[in-house]
Amino acid sequence: MIPVVTPKEMAAIDEAAGEPVDVLIDRAANAVALAAIRLMGGTYGRRVHVIAGKGNNGEDGRRAGALLARRGAAVIVFDASDCPLELPPADLVIDAGYGTGFHGEWSAPDIQAIHVLAVDIPSGIDGLTGAASAGVLTADVTVTFAALKPGLLFGAGPRHAGRVDVADIGLDVSASRTGLVESADVARWWTPRPAGVHKWSSAVRVIAGSPGMGGAAHLAAGAAARTGAGLVHLLSPGGHIGAPVEVITAAMPANRWESVAQRDLQRIGSVVIGPGLGRDDTTVRAVRAVVAGASVPMVIDGDALFAISNGGEDGHGVAAELVRRRSEPTVLTPHDGEYSVLSGRPPRADRIDAARHLARACRCVVLLKGPTTVIAATSGSARIVDCGDQRLATAGTGDVLSGIIGALMASGLTAFDAATAGAWIHGRAAGLGHRHGFVASDLLDLIPLVFDELDPPPDDVNGSSGDAYGARL
Repeated sequence: MIPVVTPKEMAAIDEAAGEPVDVLIDRAANAVALAAIRLMGGTYGRRVHVIAGKGNNGEDGRRAGALLARRGAAVIVFDASDCPLELPPADLVIDAGYGTGFHGEWSAPDIQAIHVLAVDIPSGIDGLTGAASAGVLTADVTVTFAALKPGLLFGAGPRHAGRVDVADIGLDVSASRTGLVESADVARWWTPRPAGVHKWSSAVRVIAGSPGMGGAAHLAAGAAARTGAGLVHLLSPGGHIGAPVEVITAAMPANRWESVAQRDLQRIGSVVIGPGLGRDDTTVRAVRAVVAGASVPMVIDGDALFAISNGGEDGHGVAAELVRRRSEPTVLTPHDGEYSVLSGRPPRADRIDAARHLARACRCVVLLKGPTTVIAATSGSARIVDCGDQRLATAGTGDVLSGIIGALMASGLTAFDAATAGAWIHGRAAGLGHRHGFVASDLLDLIPLVFDELDPPPDDVNGSSGDAYGARL
């Protein structure tokens, strides 16, 4: 995982550094200058404008400009607080105006179509939330130091940051409690089904669907099957629901179905409850009984999130109390509206802290959905998944996600690892799909392709040394 630290955490890391500030600034400037050379394709005869503010961020830019000038570039430094409204033509603008601690407003100058290299974060982007001020230069590349900052991953940050390169300048970020998930992390947590297993080794029960909402049940059950569940048992209140042919289906009574839902759970590896169940009073009571009584790992999604909050605006205390009493691992998968019902208020602008707050309150793993997804554990550790895109903003994709997580939990992954890997697999599968006209059911056939990437045949494995650090100008 790539470490992620807040501006406050980064300030503490800077203060605890064992080397002088000047040394760290030199390293940062070197990383910026190298990125500028790559972006421009050289230095001789190139024109570079540096927008430099006060403090270390501005000094990083000034020293990078000096390095480029020594290599033959024509460099002009503009003070961020007194920048002209329009800059003259150039090959590159280095934005070192304001760093991750920026608050307030800043209107960037008109730079026409000049390429932009941002230092640490584009000026005007809040380093904690990604909120943007009125004028922000959209960077082609952002060079950030030691670790990613939340503002590069949330809100308007990704749209303005361009490609983000993390430069190692010798700061210790090993104590970070938050990380951006990479494919290597998912490959480490997930392992293919071993030889000799049987279908009950990773069985999933999906409690989902209702008259008129059969699609949600189909998607959740199909995703669990495609993610490697040896057996998927779908129970739907009130009648038969269509499902993939490999899924075992059974109808439950429309009312008082909680005892049926909990029958024979001793052979089940996990339960997924909620997609398309409905929100009538009898369903709310049944869901609450299953959540409280089923001694098996569980993913609570969709209408079940509404049910455990008691279906009311003030039900957040009830939800926390109900989930805290569970003896087995539990994952909650709210979007912003469901989070509001569970916690009593919308997620705060700091989405990492919002997910942590609900995880602590409910003593479970919380997956807070969004363009950038946050997964938080009760320990305070958090993980970020940013590989999804707008293709997932369509009905039914959340049902697929719950099925993926349920199957991963049934295979033996911890709730934290299963939720994290599930979010990443979900996003990566969407990335393999059609760019336009994408629907949730398309994910079902794409999930196995993600696993093929995670576990390629031996002759497809190629070693890679990655990017080299420490180059000097």
